[in-house]
Amino acid sequence: MAEIRITYAAKTFGTYTALSDINLTVADQEFMVLLGASGCGKTTLLRIIAGLETASEGEVWIGGRRVDHLPPRERGIAMVFQNYAVFPHLTVFENIGFGLRMKKLPQAEVRERVERTAALMHIEGLLGRYSGELSGGQRQRVAVARALAMEPDVILMDEPLSNLDALLRLEMRAELKGVLAASRTTAIYVTHDQVEAMSLADRISVMHGGRIVQAAAPIEVYRNPAAEFVAGFIGNPPMNFLPATTAGAGVWTVAGVPMAGPTADRATLKFAIRPEDLRPADQGLQATAKVVEPLGAHLLVTCDVAGHLFRAVLDSDLVVRPGDVLTLAPLPERIRWFDPDTTLAIA
Repeated sequence: MAEIRITYAAKTFGTYTALSDINLTVADQEFMVLLGASGCGKTTLLRIIAGLETASEGEVWIGGRRVDHLPPRERGIAMVFQNYAVFPHLTVFENIGFGLRMKKLPQAEVRERVERTAALMHIEGLLGRYSGELSGGQRQRVAVARALAMEPDVILMDEPLSNLDALLRLEMRAELKGVLAASRTTAIYVTHDQVEAMSLADRISVMHGGRIVQAAAPIEVYRNPAAEFVAGFIGNPPMNFLPATTAGAGVWTVAGVPMAGPTADRATLKFAIRPEDLRPADQGLQATAKVVEPLGAHLLVTCDVAGHLFRAVLDSDLVVRPGDVLTLAPLPERIRWFDPDTTLAIA
């Protein structure tokens, strides 16, 4: 078992607080993605789990064993970095087997593990080559194979695909998810790319300001963001927001339009809807098109609604020009409401 449990972890650098009150459990064999913008603390948290940083407060447990006092080599982990860290003076075979030789394993076992992980990563034909003869994607496969060959309890990955071009990232995402599922390894993966997070993760932990704002399955984070930050960060384009004022019990006025909503003991809320959850209708929000961007099967229309920036993803068969006034109806089941003071979601 390789469950990871972080309890009340914090990290300060002088007067700067990088992490605060981090509580997170990653189940055995789960693929957890830490997602957030640069500076949110996700890499610092990964380094604390790895033992490359020491937490100012809190505990780290791996497989039921407290490890925050142990050096990295005794934690049962392997890491894959953004810059590959493939040794140029070694062949692919020697790179993958490097850690195994450091553990002084028998040569026969080293060979078996190297060949097995190379086959998993589809690089068995490259074992005799040096890194200078490899493409970026091939070097990244070598780095992942080297980590898997150690048969770690946990594999930690820090933006490992960010240096690859778009097509290679797409290919490697699918490959990585399949390989890690087959290896039955618990994984934590750091990225700022939400598409990467949505496609890879069993669960996503969205981080902001050194805290975990929401940890849930990708579709739950997307459909039911727990906070306004999550709603605005997840999705491309992100959620639209409009102010709402009470018009009676469970009724709210949004840009002059009455809408059913939560019963809340306050005068204002924030209405939110994703751009793809809007439909042209006879009744709804009055939106003036400002910019129209054809995106193949869809149109991305940037509008003005009551003086607020508002985006709609519409069918490309529609004819929309800048200056057109559209009536857009939100799908009622997809509307979300947020408290403007706490920024948290209201059920």
